[in-house]
Amino acid sequence: MFEISALNQRNKKVERLFRTLFLMMVLLLVLPVIVILATLIIKGGPIISFEFLFTSPTDGMTAGGILPALIGTVWLVSVALLVSVPLGVAAAVYLNEYAGNNWFTRVINLAIINLAGVPSIVHALFGVGAFVIFFKFGTSILAASLTLAIMTLPVVIVATRESLAAVPMAFREACWNMGATRWQTIRRVVLPNAVSGILTGVILEVSRTAGETAPIMFTGAAFFLPYLPESIFDQTMALSLHLFVVSTQVPGVPEALPYGVALVLVTMVLIMNSLSIAFRVYLRGKKKW
Repeated sequence: MFEISALNQRNKKVERLFRTLFLMMVLLLVLPVIVILATLIIKGGPIISFEFLFTSPTDGMTAGGILPALIGTVWLVSVALLVSVPLGVAAAVYLNEYAGNNWFTRVINLAIINLAGVPSIVHALFGVGAFVIFFKFGTSILAASLTLAIMTLPVVIVATRESLAAVPMAFREACWNMGATRWQTIRRVVLPNAVSGILTGVILEVSRTAGETAPIMFTGAAFFLPYLPESIFDQTMALSLHLFVVSTQVPGVPEALPYGVALVLVTMVLIMNSLSIAFRVYLRGKKKW
């Protein structure tokens, strides 16, 4: 009895030790985020105003607002999502539901892994060669968004594929036994139960797309444009490039201006991600398994 009690005490000590260790690791991850957000709010908060959000830059971008960059970022993210999400979901459906375990499938998987590891500047050069020059889209929102879509495509494919694989095989077998075709099963059973996981990939894509600078610098983002884009074939400003420009290329910029731009960019990403997460939680609540 004494030995059992001593063993339980040692187990409790070990449990408390690992709980404390994991808590410290979580705090080490969260603390930098809190420090960054606090710094942006303290240094960039005072400059945030209606004029800052809804006017164009003036005085050589040392004054005024960020409206063209804000609208341009929304354009870039939206068009990139419209291209990459359907393609990524379709590729994931093929790989998980149709493709067999053969050399062709393995080559596709290897290509996806390699595409995820390509540096963003290489994607930028690819975008210039493919979309700006070869397809003659010019430096435009379309060329920049397609470059971003190609860059973030592996994220959508991997997240969607894992979500599809998580749907129980019994769901598919039940549909097949009722006479449903493979596509009917995928469309009416598999995909609806995998939507919450697909949104995880979309959330990650929004975060990366909004913050990238190199892929859009050569394909569609402009140093300064005092007007809003009217179509996907126009150039546009973007918050990420604007932040780089006012931080490093423009002399005489007020100290609060770069922090204000960064705060708006982070806030926009957080709002988009929060909406996606809320929708994902809602869909998960409707699951029957």
